[in-house]
Amino acid sequence: MDISTQSTQSPLPTPQPPTTEQQRAARGATRPGDRIFLGLSRGSGILLLVIMAAIAVFLTYRAVLAISEDEGNFLTTFEWNTNTVPPVFGIAVLAFGTIVSSIIAMVIAVPVAVAIALFLTHYAPRRLRGPIAYVIDLLAAVPSIVYGLWGAMILVPHLTGLFGWLDEYLGWTGIFSWEGGAPRSMFTVGILLAIMILPIITNVSREVFRQVPQMHEEAALALGATRWEVIRMAVLPFGRSGVISASMLGLGRALGETMAVATVLSPDFIIHGSLLNPGGGTFAQNIASKFSEATEFGRDALIASGLVLFVITLLVNGAARAIIARRKEYSGANA
Repeated sequence: MDISTQSTQSPLPTPQPPTTEQQRAARGATRPGDRIFLGLSRGSGILLLVIMAAIAVFLTYRAVLAISEDEGNFLTTFEWNTNTVPPVFGIAVLAFGTIVSSIIAMVIAVPVAVAIALFLTHYAPRRLRGPIAYVIDLLAAVPSIVYGLWGAMILVPHLTGLFGWLDEYLGWTGIFSWEGGAPRSMFTVGILLAIMILPIITNVSREVFRQVPQMHEEAALALGATRWEVIRMAVLPFGRSGVISASMLGLGRALGETMAVATVLSPDFIIHGSLLNPGGGTFAQNIASKFSEATEFGRDALIASGLVLFVITLLVNGAARAIIARRKEYSGANA
């Protein structure tokens, strides 16, 4: 008989009976405790969706009531007069200020936070890691009003020199031109927000970098890589999705920050071409400053602006999830 025929007609392996551990696992899936935990977990997820839907419905209903009476264009009007007859208000300045200040904060905070996280996990001596990490944890717990008071009393007076330097060397761009006066501008807000979100991004990034498999780093070192090459080839690819998630957490706080922004900003409803000149506004700052004196219709108008901020936050988080899902298979997390 042909040997190849024997090999193709060999009987399939006989399935083995389940082991004791497999039998225990199958029984454990139907235990009362597991069923209770499954129900609680599922109910919590459904409850979260219901709460989000209720918030969206409430904001949408109140926003429609206000926008239907608005004589201006809600998206492009550079004015906020809800007490006039007819009312005229819009979110153009608020949307611009919120997005610009958040971008400034992210540009400053993310590289510094990642550098601090890498220093704590791969460079700092053991005796320094604990104290530095403890201080960063404390900074993350400081209330926003404390940051606002510090910004108004310490940060703003000491930014005059920086603003003068930017005006002297980069003022020709128009973005960094400064006409003098107190530096209560969107650039100041961005710096303060960067300081506020720095501990959040640092803590999450540090924990992500600590989860890098040791064998990845040891393999790179065995191939002759330097410490920076190990970080570039093994640590950063593995932690890319985690750094993106940490950045989105920080961005969420920057988008919705209220009291700190209201403390250091001189608000107006003009979009300035320079980031250094006083003026501007954000959604959260405008809501906080006008809510106490607003009429019922004025509160509906503020809720309408809050709806826009709600939508922006959802879009940002959705984009972050898409980026993470797209890069997950290349991040090394599944290795």
